[in-house]
Amino acid sequence: MTEYGRGAGSEPWHPEDPLYGDQGWGAQQQAAPGQAQYAEQQAHQQYAQQQNPQAQQHQQHPQHQQQYAQQPQDPYGQQHYGEQAQHPQQGYPQEQYVQQQAQYTAGWDTTGQQAAMPYAAQQPTEGYPGYGTETQDYYGTPEAYPPPQPPGQRRAVPEQAPEWTPEEQEPEEENHPFFTDGKGGDEPDSDEEEPRGSRRGGGGRDRRGGKGKKKGKSGRACLVLVVVFSLGVGGAGYFGYQFWQKKFGAAPDYVGTGSTPVQVEIPQGAGGYEIGSILAKAGVVKSQGAFVSAQNDNPKGKTLQAGVYTLNKGMSAANAVAAMLNPASRSNFIIPEGKRNAWVYEQIDKRLELKPGTTKDVAKAQAKNLGLPDWANDNKEIADPLEGFLYPASYPVAKGAKPEDVLRKMVSRANQEYGKVDLKAMASKLGLKSPLQVITVASLVQAEGKYKHDFDKVARVVFNRLKPNNTETYGLLDFDSTVNYAKSESTLDTGAVKDLRHFKHPYNTYYIHGLPPGPIGNPGESALHSALNPTPGPWYYFVSVTENETLFAVTNEEHEQNRKKYEKEKSGQ
Repeated sequence: MTEYGRGAGSEPWHPEDPLYGDQGWGAQQQAAPGQAQYAEQQAHQQYAQQQNPQAQQHQQHPQHQQQYAQQPQDPYGQQHYGEQAQHPQQGYPQEQYVQQQAQYTAGWDTTGQQAAMPYAAQQPTEGYPGYGTETQDYYGTPEAYPPPQPPGQRRAVPEQAPEWTPEEQEPEEENHPFFTDGKGGDEPDSDEEEPRGSRRGGGGRDRRGGKGKKKGKSGRACLVLVVVFSLGVGGAGYFGYQFWQKKFGAAPDYVGTGSTPVQVEIPQGAGGYEIGSILAKAGVVKSQGAFVSAQNDNPKGKTLQAGVYTLNKGMSAANAVAAMLNPASRSNFIIPEGKRNAWVYEQIDKRLELKPGTTKDVAKAQAKNLGLPDWANDNKEIADPLEGFLYPASYPVAKGAKPEDVLRKMVSRANQEYGKVDLKAMASKLGLKSPLQVITVASLVQAEGKYKHDFDKVARVVFNRLKPNNTETYGLLDFDSTVNYAKSESTLDTGAVKDLRHFKHPYNTYYIHGLPPGPIGNPGESALHSALNPTPGPWYYFVSVTENETLFAVTNEEHEQNRKKYEKEKSGQ
């Protein structure tokens, strides 16, 4: 026989079978108190056995036969019970035994096939309503073992799982609604594994618990909680540390004076944070915060100016601030007041290590693209449209810069300074034709005046000589500076006046009346201010004897006396 099946002999069913032993007939009688009629039949049977001892001997068949006879839903048990009900006085035990034998064999046909009607399909007889409605069918519940199969249809029993040991015990599945999404512990879940197949097929339940092994959610839920908690704590710690470092901690900084010189350019109007960012990107300091702290700690830290500085990489922030305060570290490109464009072009070539003449060619080719105002270059005889617009100042010009970029910065600075005054209105007020003539007058004041404290009177001399009806110069300026500009020279000995009268050039004020076509240099702030605000006076001439003495004259005779004094002072006598 098989483990749970029935063989040809008289072996009993497996002890765990619900119908094993007294759990079949007797248990049904106790579980179904409403089966009074069924109990009456049993009394008739006992009475018949007392009358016929031989029949009693036949009744003592193996126990498994009684189980089949006592099953409440035996396929043909109803017929047997019915016959007893019809012959309550009949006490023939032998006949009853024959009927029991027929009952046992009636479930199978001669071919070994089970009868067509299954156990679960039996209907209760009309004579025993209590039995048909109240008796439990042990083979009709999900927990029951499968009904017996004929020997020819029995399948091989799968290998029995190993005995359970405490080490193999699986953790009890958590039934709390938090872990089961609000479902009960017995409700199916989409993540569960398929239950183990029973002997009836893959849909049955296993022998131990009636349920297939489920993949619990408790482990996954706990893992998710641990991960989320870890990420939350780690993230909070990281951002908390960053916040503390930013607000209260010392910023990262280098130590020492560094090495490897590097040039950095600080733009106009840059504050501490911008300067610190520029230096950090260049590798001079380690962090922006370190530089800002060092600048605040230095009493002169707020006096840092725009320009190009030669510093070292890897400097401490304090050393970087100290180096920037030292004029020796500054390597800006500085245009002095009154310098002509020709000088500026040469210096840019040298600074950028370019071929001589490169910047001059760029200026000539791209003059219209460098940001000149619309009132500039209003005369076709202008020698250089950029003259007067390369404003005297300090410019950050680092190695590798392009000439056009440098020139554009200078023109932009000139527009910024000139834009502080309404030059058109002032030109009209001063009797000039355009704002460009204002710049031209300022360039003449810058070139002719030796000292700034004389600029206001020098400006008055310019405007007095420009008067066409003056009887001293008759509208001629007669400035040597214009001759030098025309000849690209810079000398005090320009030659005899009669010779200069014959030097034909649009910038030669000994030859032309009025102002030259354009500025002869780049005037500074003081010269421009004096050109806009000349000191009232009748002067037409002036000569600077010493730094502290400039002699002004109204007539030419007076001027000749002043010039002799100048010659005497110059010779040292």
